[in-house]
Amino acid sequence: MSAQKRRFLEGSSSTPTFIGAESVIVGNIRGAGHFVVSGEVHGDGEIDGGLNLSATGTWNGFIQAEQAIVAGKITGGLSVKDKLEIGYTAVIHGKVSARTIAIAKGAIVDGEIEVTSGSPITEFDEKRDGQS
Repeated sequence: MSAQKRRFLEGSSSTPTFIGAESVIVGNIRGAGHFVVSGEVHGDGEIDGGLNLSATGTWNGFIQAEQAIVAGKITGGLSVKDKLEIGYTAVIHGKVSARTIAIAKGAIVDGEIEVTSGSPITEFDEKRDGQS
Protein backbone atom coordinates (compact mmCIF):
# COMPACT_ATOMS: atom_id res chain seq x y z
CA MET A 1 0.00 0.00 0.00
CA SER A 2 1.27 3.48 -0.80
CA ALA A 3 1.79 6.03 1.94
CA GLN A 4 -1.09 8.44 2.42
CA LYS A 5 -0.35 11.97 1.21
CA ARG A 6 -1.28 14.92 3.40
CA ARG A 7 -2.22 16.93 0.33
CA PHE A 8 -4.69 14.45 -1.12
CA LEU A 9 -5.18 16.39 -4.36
CA GLU A 10 -1.51 15.96 -5.35
CA GLY A 11 -1.93 12.31 -6.31
CA SER A 12 -4.84 12.74 -8.72
CA SER A 13 -4.50 11.19 -12.15
CA SER A 14 -7.29 13.21 -13.79
CA THR A 15 -6.98 16.75 -15.12
CA PRO A 16 -8.54 19.26 -12.69
CA THR A 17 -10.97 22.01 -13.62
CA PHE A 18 -9.33 25.42 -13.09
CA ILE A 19 -11.03 28.73 -12.35
CA GLY A 20 -8.25 31.27 -12.84
CA ALA A 21 -7.34 34.20 -10.61
CA GLU A 22 -8.86 36.80 -12.94
CA SER A 23 -12.10 34.82 -13.51
CA VAL A 24 -15.54 35.52 -12.01
CA ILE A 25 -18.14 32.76 -12.28
CA VAL A 26 -21.79 33.58 -11.48
CA GLY A 27 -24.09 30.57 -11.05
CA ASN A 28 -24.11 27.17 -9.42
CA ILE A 29 -21.27 24.78 -10.22
CA ARG A 30 -21.73 21.03 -10.38
CA GLY A 31 -19.16 18.52 -11.57
CA ALA A 32 -16.95 15.52 -10.95
CA GLY A 33 -13.21 15.46 -10.44
CA HIS A 34 -10.94 18.00 -8.82
CA PHE A 35 -11.59 21.75 -8.95
CA VAL A 36 -8.88 24.35 -8.38
CA VAL A 37 -10.35 27.80 -7.73
CA SER A 38 -8.09 30.85 -7.73
CA GLY A 39 -10.77 33.29 -8.90
CA GLU A 40 -14.23 34.22 -7.68
CA VAL A 41 -17.42 32.12 -7.62
CA HIS A 42 -20.93 33.39 -6.80
CA GLY A 43 -23.24 30.39 -6.43
CA ASP A 44 -23.48 27.01 -4.75
CA GLY A 45 -21.15 24.14 -5.57
CA GLU A 46 -21.71 20.37 -5.79
CA ILE A 47 -18.31 18.81 -6.41
CA ASP A 48 -18.03 15.05 -6.70
CA GLY A 49 -14.30 15.15 -6.05
CA GLY A 50 -11.80 17.46 -4.43
CA LEU A 51 -11.76 21.23 -4.09
CA ASN A 52 -8.63 23.34 -3.75
CA LEU A 53 -9.58 26.95 -3.00
CA SER A 54 -6.33 28.90 -3.28
CA ALA A 55 -5.42 31.94 -1.18
CA THR A 56 -6.63 34.24 -4.00
CA GLY A 57 -9.91 32.35 -4.39
CA THR A 58 -13.27 33.46 -3.00
CA TRP A 59 -16.52 31.51 -3.01
CA ASN A 60 -19.87 33.09 -2.11
CA GLY A 61 -22.32 30.23 -1.67
CA PHE A 62 -22.63 26.82 -0.05
CA ILE A 63 -20.15 24.16 -1.20
CA GLN A 64 -20.41 20.37 -1.02
CA ALA A 65 -17.30 18.34 -1.90
CA GLU A 66 -15.69 14.95 -1.27
CA GLN A 67 -12.43 16.50 0.05
CA ALA A 68 -11.19 20.07 0.29
CA ILE A 69 -8.17 22.23 0.92
CA VAL A 70 -9.18 25.82 1.67
CA ALA A 71 -6.71 28.72 1.73
CA GLY A 72 -9.09 31.41 0.40
CA LYS A 73 -12.38 32.95 1.53
CA ILE A 74 -15.78 31.23 1.75
CA THR A 75 -19.00 33.03 2.63
CA GLY A 76 -21.87 30.58 2.91
CA GLY A 77 -20.53 27.35 4.34
CA LEU A 78 -18.87 24.08 3.43
CA SER A 79 -19.80 20.41 3.76
CA VAL A 80 -17.06 17.86 3.04
CA LYS A 81 -17.69 14.11 3.06
CA ASP A 82 -14.10 13.13 3.85
CA LYS A 83 -11.05 15.27 4.72
CA LEU A 84 -10.93 19.05 5.06
CA GLU A 85 -7.74 21.06 5.46
CA ILE A 86 -8.11 24.75 6.32
CA GLY A 87 -4.94 26.77 5.64
CA TYR A 88 -3.70 29.70 7.69
CA THR A 89 -4.88 32.25 5.08
CA ALA A 90 -8.45 30.88 5.03
CA VAL A 91 -11.47 32.91 6.13
CA ILE A 92 -14.74 30.99 6.32
CA HIS A 93 -18.09 32.57 7.25
CA GLY A 94 -20.71 29.85 7.71
CA LYS A 95 -21.11 26.29 8.94
CA VAL A 96 -18.27 23.86 8.26
CA SER A 97 -18.66 20.09 8.45
CA ALA A 98 -16.36 17.21 7.47
CA ARG A 99 -15.40 13.69 8.53
CA THR A 100 -11.96 14.96 9.59
CA ILE A 101 -10.77 18.56 9.89
CA ALA A 102 -7.29 20.03 10.16
CA ILE A 103 -7.01 23.77 10.79
CA ALA A 104 -3.80 25.78 10.50
CA LYS A 105 -3.05 28.31 13.20
CA GLY A 106 -4.15 31.71 11.89
CA ALA A 107 -7.20 30.48 9.95
CA ILE A 108 -10.54 32.17 10.68
CA VAL A 109 -13.77 30.18 10.89
CA ASP A 110 -16.78 32.32 11.79
CA GLY A 111 -19.49 29.71 12.30
CA GLU A 112 -20.23 26.26 13.63
CA ILE A 113 -17.68 23.48 13.05
CA GLU A 114 -18.89 19.87 12.95
CA VAL A 115 -16.60 16.85 12.76
CA THR A 116 -18.86 14.02 11.58
CA SER A 117 -16.46 11.20 12.61
CA GLY A 118 -16.37 12.37 16.21
CA SER A 119 -12.56 12.66 16.13
CA PRO A 120 -10.94 15.86 17.42
CA ILE A 121 -10.02 18.78 15.18
CA THR A 122 -6.31 18.76 14.34
CA GLU A 123 -4.41 22.06 14.56
CA PHE A 124 -1.16 22.54 12.65
CA ASP A 125 1.43 25.17 11.73
CA GLU A 126 1.47 25.82 7.96
CA LYS A 127 4.94 24.98 6.71
CA ARG A 128 4.29 25.35 2.97
CA ASP A 129 4.13 29.13 2.84
CA GLY A 130 2.90 30.28 -0.57
CA GLN A 131 1.61 26.86 -1.62
CA SER A 132 -2.14 26.49 -1.36
